[in-house]
Formats: sequence, structure tokens, C-alpha cells
Amino acid sequence: MFILAFITVLLASLVAGLTGFGFAIVAVPILMILMPPKAVVPLVQLLSAVLNVAILVEARKWIDLKRMWPLLLAGIAGVPLGTYLLLILDPQTLRILVGAVVVVSAVAMLAGWRWSVRNEKLASVPVGLASGALGGSTGMPGPPVILFFTNQGMAKQTFRANLVLYFTCVGLVTVLSLLVGGLINEEVLVRWAGLLPAVALGTLAGMWLARRIDQARFRQITLGVLILTGVAAITSGLNLL
Repeated sequence: MFILAFITVLLASLVAGLTGFGFAIVAVPILMILMPPKAVVPLVQLLSAVLNVAILVEARKWIDLKRMWPLLLAGIAGVPLGTYLLLILDPQTLRILVGAVVVVSAVAMLAGWRWSVRNEKLASVPVGLASGALGGSTGMPGPPVILFFTNQGMAKQTFRANLVLYFTCVGLVTVLSLLVGGLINEEVLVRWAGLLPAVALGTLAGMWLARRIDQARFRQITLGVLILTGVAAITSGLNLL
């Protein structure tokens, strides 16, 4: 089980190092098949915190704070709701929820869906709330924000930097919320320490690949993999896998 978890975290870190997102979307569905959701969510948040800080140092000069503050505040406000859902929902429900989020998000991004947003700051509020709630309940805050940024046609470097800033801020609040909820324990910390080398190797490899591989093509392949992993999580939640 540890070897599969190590490979999963390595791949998820590589994707995040390359694109600035995707760690939780790749890691969570597979890890939830290997261990209980209440262990996966805090584990992913702790691993993501290390990864995001590393990427943020590299991408900090492209951050657009004027564009980000409404999204950040709404995302932070949504985290406690997500943590509450994690405490009251059963594992099967969470697996199905995570799988559905992954599949819908990946298909939407592959299809290139776009919608007209006249007031970006106002639209940022529900997007941030949904993202924060997903982060607190499933460890996957990314899909609403990624879809929103993609829809807005944000420049590549700004897209990556703003995403990492958002994940860093919301992730730290999520970790505090999980601590208060008693979900970060010794077992989670042991797993976290054991998987840190996978995060380091994957992130460095992703940053290296970002300078050498067509990112758009790699992103398409990644989204295809996400659809498969999302389906696997749903079938696991339905006791079909």
C-alpha cells in the first residue's frame, strides 16, 4: 500500500510542479481507495502545504493580489463548512463526491466550456466558497477555481501563480480547521513524513518538465487520467471496485 501511495504522491507532485495545480485532484481519488477519507484529507493538505510553498517562492512575481483578494476571503470562509461535512458524511459518500467532482471538472476543462462573467469580483465569492468547502471536506479545493481561471482566460504565468497563492492560503486555514476538528493525529503525521520525499522529487521533476514539454498537450493527458481516477473513486464508493 505504501509503494502505491508513494507513486501516487510522486505523480501528483509532478503534475502540480508542471501546471501549478492538480495535486489533490490526482492524489485524493487513489489515496481514498487505499485509506479512510478522514485520514486522506489531512494528509493531502499537509503534503500540499509543503508543495505550494515551494512553487510559490518560484512564481511569486506573477501574483495579482487585486484580482485574488475576494476569492481568497470567500475560500477561507468556506473551509469550516467543508470540515463539518467531513465529520458527518460517511466514507462511501465522500468517495462518490470526490469522484464526481474530478470527472465533471476534467470533462469541463477538456471540453473548453466558457461562460460570460461581467463582474469577476462578485463571481469570485461563490467560486471561493465552493472551493473552500471542497477543500475542507475532500482535500480538493482546486476544481471550481481552476475552471473559473480557465474561463477568464488568465495568462499562463499569472494563472499558475494565483492558483498557488490561493491553495497556500486556503490550505493553511484548512490545516488549522482539521487540527481543531482532531483529524490530524500521529498516524497522519507518520504517513506525511514518509511521503515527503515523493513530494520533493515530483515537484522538482515537474518544474524541470515545465521548461521542456508542451504544457497544453501534457494537460490534456493529465485530464484524461483524472477522468479515469474519478470513475475509480465513484465505483469504490459504490462498492463496485
